[in-house]
Amino acid sequence: MRALVFGYHTMGCVGFDALLRHGFTIPAVYTHRDNPDEEIWWDSLADRASSHGIPVHHPTTLKDEAVQNEIISYAPDFIFSFYYRYMIPQVVLDAAPKGALNLHGSLLPSYRGRAPVNWVLVNGEAETGVSLHYMVSKPDAGNLVDQQRVPIDFEDTALTLYKKLESAAKTLLDKNLPLLREGKAPSRPLDLTAGSYFGRRRPEDGEIDWTWPAVRIYNLVRAVTHPYPGAFCRFRGRKFFIWWGKPLDGQGGDSAGTITEITDEAIVVEAGGSRFKVLRCQLVEGPECSGGDFAREHNLKPGFRLAGEGDHL
Repeated sequence: MRALVFGYHTMGCVGFDALLRHGFTIPAVYTHRDNPDEEIWWDSLADRASSHGIPVHHPTTLKDEAVQNEIISYAPDFIFSFYYRYMIPQVVLDAAPKGALNLHGSLLPSYRGRAPVNWVLVNGEAETGVSLHYMVSKPDAGNLVDQQRVPIDFEDTALTLYKKLESAAKTLLDKNLPLLREGKAPSRPLDLTAGSYFGRRRPEDGEIDWTWPAVRIYNLVRAVTHPYPGAFCRFRGRKFFIWWGKPLDGQGGDSAGTITEITDEAIVVEAGGSRFKVLRCQLVEGPECSGGDFAREHNLKPGFRLAGEGDHL
């Protein structure tokens, strides 16, 4: 059984390995070149495929007729997409008579679209998962084969949650790839009206509003902390990253963004009716440090307001 792979990231490697483990022949892999502007923390699917002597292609578009003809020439039975970043045109999907399937990092139909691992944390969800579904022209809308659920812990970051999804994906594929080979895999329509769609996140989406409750601020921080671009506010007009922190029990005052306490390890800031403890932070182009060290370096005192150009005591 021939399975053409479109993928990227460690999840691409998870899918690639699963196909080989279950006896699929992979005639070629289509992937992306790494972007030098991104922090590359994931495994290379290109390297994984090359180590097996499998041809690797890096097209910048799948809309080119020559690329499409090349794909069709591999005569795949199946096409699999494992975190591939481009939409796959219908003419390519149609090249796989037994189906084109995608592995998506949420419990479809919820969190269709981009960056689901980040969005579920931003929104404070308690559960997510991975879904294997057939691809159609509309993104994340084809019939569902199966899902694997993953609980989200309060301490999870995007990175730790992504690692959980990798494990869940392996379980999901090990269960369903044999069924797909035998033509016995489930296929049920998704009710898109019961789901949700989210677009890609941009670095500027990480800006903190101190009038938000502290738990909401925490959810943003853990959703975009390392290795993602980070949550930030403004300090004397400069971008000030908050890489880690915690919401505190109890009520805060009415001066959102105002420092109320400085400890050896942290800065405590008023949030919307609550307080947030800044544990790890970094002024743009400066070193990362503890909140307490930052306060001492910049001679901060309770009463200072993190408010951008108008910071004041």
